[in-house]
Amino acid sequence: MKIKDNFKIDNKIYKSRLIVGTGKYKNMKECAKAIKISGANIVTVAVRRVNISDKTKPLLMDFIDPKKITYLPNTAGCFNSKDALRTLRLAREIGGWNLVKLEVLGDKKNLFPDMIETLKSTEVLSKEGFKVMVYCNDDPLMSKRLENVGAVAIMPLASPIGSGLGIQNKINIKIIRLQTKIPVIVDAGIGDASDAAEAMELGCDGVLINTAIAKAKKPFLMAEAMKLAVQAGRKSYLSGRIKKNIFGAASSPKFGII
Repeated sequence: MKIKDNFKIDNKIYKSRLIVGTGKYKNMKECAKAIKISGANIVTVAVRRVNISDKTKPLLMDFIDPKKITYLPNTAGCFNSKDALRTLRLAREIGGWNLVKLEVLGDKKNLFPDMIETLKSTEVLSKEGFKVMVYCNDDPLMSKRLENVGAVAIMPLASPIGSGLGIQNKINIKIIRLQTKIPVIVDAGIGDASDAAEAMELGCDGVLINTAIAKAKKPFLMAEAMKLAVQAGRKSYLSGRIKKNIFGAASSPKFGII
């Protein structure tokens, strides 16, 4: 059954609600194949780690066509506002990218976002004309502040980056979704297909996945699983689930019993 259900970011509509990272794969060829299988229309690109400008080395563009797939430059590996701003300004200079993912980490062990630096950076980038999708913690108050200073998408973590622990605070994610007018995309901590489906069933607009696919024993199979999970979770959310009840409710008629 087809229903009108657009996934729009910065006034552009995307078919897939699954966003895939380009890091941690064995090579660019494996990365490109996994992305194709996933059906993703957007891929994140770590400007500080992935080669997008040195033509003497393998270029990501040779494997993933930026005319067919939207590149989302990110600031992975940045631990302060200064480095994050410089990285994204460089990305715009190299590829003309205005739609970006901001990620300012607070420490190297837990990789939680530094929300003070993140908020400050979001405001600066928005004023400079960037369309900022923001990686953040699952704090509803801070998420609203990010929206208020110009973010085009809120990307709360499910759990620590690369942990595979799944969604640890469903209540906060739900609150963020209910109070936010812009897209909410769960980012970081997804481990398997059920985690992705759960994020979508909470009403989130999309899911960003890297490690769970790239480091799976069979990354291509996992890429397909995540694709289907996101689709199923979205359909489940749109269908309007039954209310939870602590008592049983017979599915057969109560009257006319032989």
